[in-house]
Amino acid sequence: MENNGSSRLGNFFILVGIALMVLFVASIMAKETSLLYLLLSAAAIFLGFLFRRSAAPPPPSARFNTLRRMGESSRKRRAEREAKKQQKTSPHDQTRPPL
Repeated sequence: MENNGSSRLGNFFILVGIALMVLFVASIMAKETSLLYLLLSAAAIFLGFLFRRSAAPPPPSARFNTLRRMGESSRKRRAEREAKKQQKTSPHDQTRPPL
């Protein structure tokens, strides 16, 4: 659960960094450039990526488990049918003479 918290904290720092970057661009447009916004923005984005990187990836979703199971069972049945079909039709069982 603490990985989830660090991932959320990383998201927060990234959003704060983006907001500070917008303030930096606005200060440039107002012809009163403030490099503090740029430095704080870079620091916040860096911290955000550090927190996000340390978080474990989320577990696989259980959203389509039923469809996956149905697909696996149909593949298994199809493979069994093909195996039975190959056992029934061996080259030695041909009753018709070659032409």
